[in-house]
Amino acid sequence: MLRHLLLATLASTPVWAVGAALTFEKDVRPILKANCFHCHGEEGETKGGLDVRLARFIQKGGENGPAIIPGDAAKSHLIELVKAGDMPKGKTKLKERDIAILEQWIAAGAKTARPEPEKLGPEHAFTDEERAWWSLQPISAQARKSLDGFIEAKLTEKGLSFSREADPATFIRRASLDLLGLPPTPEEVQTFEAACIQLGQSGQSGQTLPDAAVRALIDRLLASPHYGERWGRHWLDAAGYADSEGFGEKDLERKWAWKFRDYVIQALNKDKPFDQFVREQLAGDEMVPQPYKNLSAEAIEKLTATGFLRMPPNGTGEMNDAATQNANIADTIKMVGTSLYGLTIGCAQCHDHRYDPISQADYYRLRAVFEPGFDTKAWRSTPGRLVSLLTDAQAAESAKIEAEAKKLDAVRLVKQEEFIAEVLDKELAKAPEKDREALRSAYRTEAKKRTADQTKLLKAWPRINQLSAGSLYLYDTTNKTKHADTLKKMTEEATAVRAKKPLEEFVHAFTELPKAKPELIPATFIFNRGNHDQPKDKVSPSELTVLAAHRKVELPEKDPKLPPPAAASLSRRR
Repeated sequence: MLRHLLLATLASTPVWAVGAALTFEKDVRPILKANCFHCHGEEGETKGGLDVRLARFIQKGGENGPAIIPGDAAKSHLIELVKAGDMPKGKTKLKERDIAILEQWIAAGAKTARPEPEKLGPEHAFTDEERAWWSLQPISAQARKSLDGFIEAKLTEKGLSFSREADPATFIRRASLDLLGLPPTPEEVQTFEAACIQLGQSGQSGQTLPDAAVRALIDRLLASPHYGERWGRHWLDAAGYADSEGFGEKDLERKWAWKFRDYVIQALNKDKPFDQFVREQLAGDEMVPQPYKNLSAEAIEKLTATGFLRMPPNGTGEMNDAATQNANIADTIKMVGTSLYGLTIGCAQCHDHRYDPISQADYYRLRAVFEPGFDTKAWRSTPGRLVSLLTDAQAAESAKIEAEAKKLDAVRLVKQEEFIAEVLDKELAKAPEKDREALRSAYRTEAKKRTADQTKLLKAWPRINQLSAGSLYLYDTTNKTKHADTLKKMTEEATAVRAKKPLEEFVHAFTELPKAKPELIPATFIFNRGNHDQPKDKVSPSELTVLAAHRKVELPEKDPKLPPPAAASLSRRR
């Protein structure tokens, strides 16, 4: 069925091929934006004096006169250049389809959808058509219609119909694989088939399954912990979940990343509302007061959620320079854009987006929202990003246990010195009497403080030179007390005591460091052509300006409700 729909859609005749009325805003501007704005209009660049951002600018032309002649595509200089492949300069030749659209538009009079502005200010960065893109619209209850209704309408249009109803065994297999990623057991299939028969369905293909049996099956599958594992994977893929930093040959381990994975799985299994799910991942740290100590289970969950912003590749553990830091921030913005906006925001890092309604300034204004959590002036390594979950009570208990273990260490060290002194005396007895005190003095002198003569003397007596706690076992063959075994047992006793300490766990979180002075708050600048070492204009935090028609997008540099002079967070993400 789906194959027929796709083939039917692909076979549809394109609008431009049937002589439909074309407009600059809807049909022509996207082509020019993707291929020509970079040299003819963007950032004040107008090579050859030509600006192609408005239809009347194109008609006016540049140094070579009008670029188009409305009504006569054949005599339009623009068409000559794109057909010859001379424009866009240094890029791939325009597709035949795009050239055909330009020709048809010019031939029809180079029409616009509406009167063009007198001049192009920031408010004219996007057209109404770009603002109307479906993913940029607020969710409307009126848009909720039965999916089957949409499919059925298109099937009817193409003379097709739905496939016949699945039999119980097929249905439970499909439902189980879809919701859990696991096939049903033979016993589960038999139980579902029996339920269908009992409720009035014979179990034959083509017959509608009993609603009560289907609901009971789906409820059972949704209640399974495997549901969160199956569907959590999709969100983890969107977030780029990884147990390592994803950089270089070392590819350093993210030891505590699994906690974010488990957060996602548990959120789905608990039916956490999606808006809350998103807020916690973007700003869970801003919902928990600093300092992060003696955390409740709820606070830990919120901090764990921010691991979402720590998932993109991070090479600063191997190469902590400005370029690698910037790459980590850019990858994070890219991940936020694809997973939450459904847009390739990262494409605007170097210039205005060629397809989506996103300016380069928009990109850096969005980056400013997250900048305080990265802070290139006070960059934190992976260990520095971890938040300890050890409570004060656990720390006190750990210190108490450590003190007990150190007592055992002290006893062991006394015994160790006794054993070394005993073995040293036996080894010195093997040396000439005239050298014994000199050897003893050389051995007891710290290695880095020994004279050249002492070092030379010890090298002549390797069994004395190599004597240490770690080498006592080499001397035990002639010693009935087995010194090494005794020390090993004493070490194990101390280790066993230390094993009783509360385990210190961490979460790989996205947090902001408090700033004592306003001038320490990291600023965000537009990078010329995306080069981090070429900052230009400073920007303030904001959402994409294309969304301004639906909600407020500007954000304060700092939440005015936060107490001065320092705040644990600027609350830009909340």
